[in-house]
Amino acid sequence: MRSAYGVETVRAAERALMARLPDGALMQRAAAGLAAACAELLGRVYGSRVVLLVGSGDNGGDALYAGARLARRGAGVTAVLLTPERAHAGGLAALRRAGGAVAGAGSADGLIERADLVVDGIVGIGGKGGLRPGAEALAGAAERSRAAVVAVDLPSGVEADTGEVRGAAIRADLTVTFGTYKPGLLIDPAREYAGVVRLVDIGLEPPAEPELQALQHADVARLLPVPAGESDKYRRGVVGIAAGSARYPGAAVLAVSGALRGGAGAVRYVGPAGEAVIARFPETLVSDRGPAKAGRVQAWVVGPGAGDDAVTVAEVLAADVPVLLDADGLRLAERDAVRGRTAPTLMTPHAGEAAALLGVRREEVEEARLAAVRELAAAYRATVLLKGSTTLVADAGGGAVRVNATGTPWLATAGSGDVLSGLGGSLLAAGLSALDAGSAAAYLHGLAGRFAADGAPVGAHDVAAHIPEAWRDVRAL
Repeated sequence: MRSAYGVETVRAAERALMARLPDGALMQRAAAGLAAACAELLGRVYGSRVVLLVGSGDNGGDALYAGARLARRGAGVTAVLLTPERAHAGGLAALRRAGGAVAGAGSADGLIERADLVVDGIVGIGGKGGLRPGAEALAGAAERSRAAVVAVDLPSGVEADTGEVRGAAIRADLTVTFGTYKPGLLIDPAREYAGVVRLVDIGLEPPAEPELQALQHADVARLLPVPAGESDKYRRGVVGIAAGSARYPGAAVLAVSGALRGGAGAVRYVGPAGEAVIARFPETLVSDRGPAKAGRVQAWVVGPGAGDDAVTVAEVLAADVPVLLDADGLRLAERDAVRGRTAPTLMTPHAGEAAALLGVRREEVEEARLAAVRELAAAYRATVLLKGSTTLVADAGGGAVRVNATGTPWLATAGSGDVLSGLGGSLLAAGLSALDAGSAAAYLHGLAGRFAADGAPVGAHDVAAHIPEAWRDVRAL
């Protein structure tokens, strides 16, 4: 599992570690890791041209010390100082001793144009509000150049704690981060600026709970239900699907397709699309008597393609079992009905739906995804899975937010969310918590999307068909 910590937690851990180390040792560890990553990216260090974009403080110091190491290996290294009077004195002296050069910002464009590598050491993890005009010009020059760009700890201009980008920022090919991941490296829009992220261990031991957790194969494998020898379809869990309408029967079919591949022992369908469902999936238990009379279930999924059927949504929310609320169900559900539930609720909005629930513009959600998912979870006292390029799952009780990035842009296709809902509901019925069900469903769904697409357009039914492959891939470790 990858864990990301906030700026204040990281700084506290750094202070504690520096108190036990010789003066300057922590920066040297960081610089050594940064230099090694730069050398690996360059391939051939001797004779290469490296430009350091150096701001004030420790971030610039890391870049300068790393530049000194590259210079000693035969690279031509030039530091462009944005604030010469505030440049890290020790790092600057080390660079000069190693044969590196120093230039002002006025000559930076020509240097960057000829560079093989640009190292972004402009702003550290405490930066807010985008780059200042002088730094913005350097960021533009770096983006126009053919040079590879390496960010020190975090691309300058993005916000470490939130993943927000409120102005111009460096676009890196590689970000070398120290000690621990920062939330902004894992959440869009900032994640798009970070490129490949490489973590360098410098001995930090953050004392607090992380702000963000990113599950990996082994973590998801531990969550997935595995039937035992005495299992039957009821012991494995039954998931109810209340979805679809005369206008949107396909939503019901797709939600059922995800549920059938999600680990529960049986799927009950309730709604007007019963004929379409049974024609495609004859193993489904179909009822036309409404959710309350459909038979026993361990979890419900309600909302995909529901149209204006507020009665069914209210009936499902009144059930004393976990409920996954999606699509039209998000619009039709009464907030107090969700807040008053004693059984777990998992809401799965995309950015537009989240914006409507919060009463803000969609752009505000997309620009501040972490804040939005936390606000929704608190407002509805529910676990919220905010879909997107980096899906976030926030628990109703607070704590670390889960982030998932297994998906592919090809998943932005009609019906994909219906498949995710069925999959998540099935995992709820199999006994997973709302946080774990949402996290595992997002991970498998994204992985299935990658397998299905393989670089080409796909339909939602293709994604559902590849869930077993994703499941096997996760369990293969």
